[in-house]
Amino acid sequence: MAKGRAAAHCGLFLMSLWLCIQSVPIGLDKTKEEPKVEELGSPQSAETGLHYDRYLREVIEYLEKDSHFKEKLKNTSMDDIKKGRLSKELDFVHHNLRTKLDELKREEMGRLRMLIKAKHDIQEGNGRRVDHQALLRQFEHLSHLNPSTFEVEDLNSLIQSATKDLENFDKDRHEEFKNYEMMKAHERKERLNTMNEEQRLTEEQHYEEMRKKHAEHPKVNHPGSEDQLKEVWQDTDGMDPDQFDPKTFFRMHDGNGDGFLDENELEALFTKELEKVYNPENEEDDMFEMEEERLRMRQHVMSEVDTNTDRLVSLSEFMAATQNQEFLEKDEWETLDHKPAYTEEELREYESHLVNEENDINKKSEELLRQREELERKQEELNVQKIGLQQAVEEMEKIKSAAQEPGAAVAAGEPAPVAPVHGQPLPTGHQQQDVPGRHS
Repeated sequence: MAKGRAAAHCGLFLMSLWLCIQSVPIGLDKTKEEPKVEELGSPQSAETGLHYDRYLREVIEYLEKDSHFKEKLKNTSMDDIKKGRLSKELDFVHHNLRTKLDELKREEMGRLRMLIKAKHDIQEGNGRRVDHQALLRQFEHLSHLNPSTFEVEDLNSLIQSATKDLENFDKDRHEEFKNYEMMKAHERKERLNTMNEEQRLTEEQHYEEMRKKHAEHPKVNHPGSEDQLKEVWQDTDGMDPDQFDPKTFFRMHDGNGDGFLDENELEALFTKELEKVYNPENEEDDMFEMEEERLRMRQHVMSEVDTNTDRLVSLSEFMAATQNQEFLEKDEWETLDHKPAYTEEELREYESHLVNEENDINKKSEELLRQREELERKQEELNVQKIGLQQAVEEMEKIKSAAQEPGAAVAAGEPAPVAPVHGQPLPTGHQQQDVPGRHS
């Protein structure tokens, strides 16, 4: 059984590219049914946070439908997959599936073109400098050699991009959190600058009270330590702490029964510790900071336990970790209160960047205002010309109407009509007949 699971795990490496990325909420209900191993590659599995997540999962879903490719996938090592050696097997995939992969690629190319155009327009509209290289990097998971067909190069690019992007995913989340914290500090400084001395003093006192209140919490056990796991064993699992058994603990928290703790299952173990520090109902507790703390805990445990760096903890890795000295760690975990997310120099650089951005936006706004005024001036000129044309048309209409009234022909120099004699009608052709006695 263990050998079969290990083989299945190796074969499911591509799916593990998107597993276990999103954080598990504090109120996770472990009694809910977990997805089976064979369902992990389906579009219903957890998202990666990658902008091409849907494309990635759909490609794998269709590749798995090919029996030859699926067999090769199961018998290929993770290292070989990362190096692109599996991609060559695409040549043997059934024609109907290749046609579907072609269609998926065309759809993805179209989606990215629209996305990049939209981002470009938004950045231009906000007066921000367009980073063309950043926009083009969104195509890195696709091969451009054959824009309309899915080739070996496409699968290779997809695997390499997903591997690289997921490895950088945590780094990006840290950077996002650091920017969030610096923005909070900047906005606080800006708010204090608008206050008088008394208001500033009151605000500073309130801030210090909230900071101290947040720091007053029970001891946070070291993530992955014996004390931390025993607390979960007792309080969450309802087990006797004196009968703690690592192997049983592992199997109880391997929610989908695949023989591995993925990142979601691992992060769920930290819920008890996080609840000691963060409460969504408390003003002083920031839930965005809580997710950063969750990420730090998971990274710490992975660095000590995940010896083959596949982002999964096997039973053998877990059991080996319980024999290490770190497992007996008794010191309290240093939370974010003890580890600032940024330095003063980084904050100054960030604020300088904000000032430069604001100046660029102001310049762009001034330019847009100037263009608007110019357009309004031209519009006024066009309006004057329009009024002039309307008046000319009206004058022409008056002349035309006057020409159609009786007597208008005489006024225009045309022969006047001959009046009938003694009330008789005019002869045919309007020729006036000679009247006797009237010859000269």
